[in-house]
Amino acid sequence: MEATKKLKKSVLIRQRKEQEKAQQGGASDAKLLNCPTSPRKMRLVVDLIRGERVENALYILKHSSKEAAARVEKLLLSAIKNWEAKNEGKSVEESELYVKEVSVGGGRQLKRLRPAPQGRGYRVRKRSNHVTLVVDSKLNVEQN
Repeated sequence: MEATKKLKKSVLIRQRKEQEKAQQGGASDAKLLNCPTSPRKMRLVVDLIRGERVENALYILKHSSKEAAARVEKLLLSAIKNWEAKNEGKSVEESELYVKEVSVGGGRQLKRLRPAPQGRGYRVRKRSNHVTLVVDSKLNVEQN
């Protein structure tokens, strides 16, 4: 048997990408998977903060009456913490963080039946979504 185990090409590519991410710092992201809100309702909230500075985005989310705003606020705080972990020694206030990208995609659907007249059943689709949020510093963008 060989002493070293040969790795798949996909595993090597993933490892190389992870090493590049760890070296460069810069933008960081956070993902929210299978959030039990319809994608359409989530997009209404997400569109409010796209391109905003982090402080303004947190303010908007905190004072929004939508239920999805609380989940997006939590996700934004997670993305900020990820950025701090990636860029050690830099402060959030001085680096002028902003919401670089936010995307909402459809998640899995739970299919349920609702009783209908004459013994029928209407299908109810309980939708969920996936949210990806990317936070970056305006200072990094200006330097590049």
